[in-house]
Amino acid sequence: MIAVLAMVPGCMRDTGEGVVSRFMGMEPTALAPRDSTATPASAELEEVSPIIAQLQARRSAIASGTPYERVAEAVMQSDARVAEAELRVAQLRAQAARKNWLPRIGPDISLNSLGGFAASLVIDQVLFDNGRKIAERDKAKADVELAAVALVEDGNSRVFEALTLYLAAEEGRDSAAHFAEAHREMTRFEWVMSERVRGGVSDMSDLNVLRQKLASIQAQQGRAEERSRTALAELNAMSARPLDALRGLGGLHAAPEAPPLAVLRAEAEREATLAEARIARASHLPGLSANGRLSDDGGLSGGLGVTTDSLFGLGTMAELNAIEAGKETAERRVAQAAEAAAREIASQSGQLEAYRRQLSEARLLTAQARQNLDLFQRQYEGGQRQVMDVVGVYETYAGALETEIDLRYRAARAELALARLQGALAEGARI
Repeated sequence: MIAVLAMVPGCMRDTGEGVVSRFMGMEPTALAPRDSTATPASAELEEVSPIIAQLQARRSAIASGTPYERVAEAVMQSDARVAEAELRVAQLRAQAARKNWLPRIGPDISLNSLGGFAASLVIDQVLFDNGRKIAERDKAKADVELAAVALVEDGNSRVFEALTLYLAAEEGRDSAAHFAEAHREMTRFEWVMSERVRGGVSDMSDLNVLRQKLASIQAQQGRAEERSRTALAELNAMSARPLDALRGLGGLHAAPEAPPLAVLRAEAEREATLAEARIARASHLPGLSANGRLSDDGGLSGGLGVTTDSLFGLGTMAELNAIEAGKETAERRVAQAAEAAAREIASQSGQLEAYRRQLSEARLLTAQARQNLDLFQRQYEGGQRQVMDVVGVYETYAGALETEIDLRYRAARAELALARLQGALAEGARI
């Protein structure tokens, strides 16, 4: 009888959602455990899950050979990869769920009233469960998809955080270099003014103003250097190797056409919710199972049983209706996630374009300020301008250059944020 019970589900055909078929567990709809030495096959992934196939096909927008790429590689090499461990757990659970159609067998040991032990071997095989076993496999598959999305999200966020720190360090170094140059120029003006004061040509108040400006520039330079050191120290802490010698901005390609990670997460959550709804629905409906018992004295018994996880009550129909309504809610959440992602991307794209336009205008203003400074410098050398006149024009030029530096890094951060929203900082196949 035990052999017959084990063979019965293998002879059944897939005639509907509620039938447990032996070949259901062998279908390529469950994700096999990842082999670290094997190369993933795109065809297999597409057969397994469209979500995982899209994640693997996702390409990074970071241009190769740039400082951005070196930073991304360094921080990904030192990643603890907690999300990868969670994906492995989900894969193992999905592998176990693939065998849920098999009979369950186990011992049943009890103590009788005479103080003796009675042992028997029990086997149970589900014949009809209203689609519960199939839904359990779908739920395990959805959990794998969620873990895969979380893995790519984790890599995307880590690269974004590292590149943000790198931009902060680079901006601090550029600002410090700018203030150092401004300090040298202002020192030259301060020397000229001190000589004029010593000769009685100029007033001491002008010299004090210049010395105050020098102190302010030196303080700004110190703050910029501190910001750079702090950001660089934090970046090195999360990197596999020191990045102190890395300089320059990287480049980002246009993000490839791919759904945002938030939308893929919503789709995976939808599949999990739909599977949970089918499991909940099946628990309210009666199922059919076959069982057998082999006792220690050689006795053999068996039979069929109609079982249900939940008893019927006055609120059963309302619960079933709530389950159906939950399916519609899951679908609407995907649409809501797509709309929210589209709005964020549109907003960030507009901000990036604004920063680029402002940067172009700032460069033009810097060039004009430089021309004015050169003109005043020639007029000063010709005796037509005073020292403080040249100082005022130089401050205008230095302020324009400082604004240009600020806008350049604002645009870089906005471009980085846009790539993060599009999920384009992490290459799925490499993760």
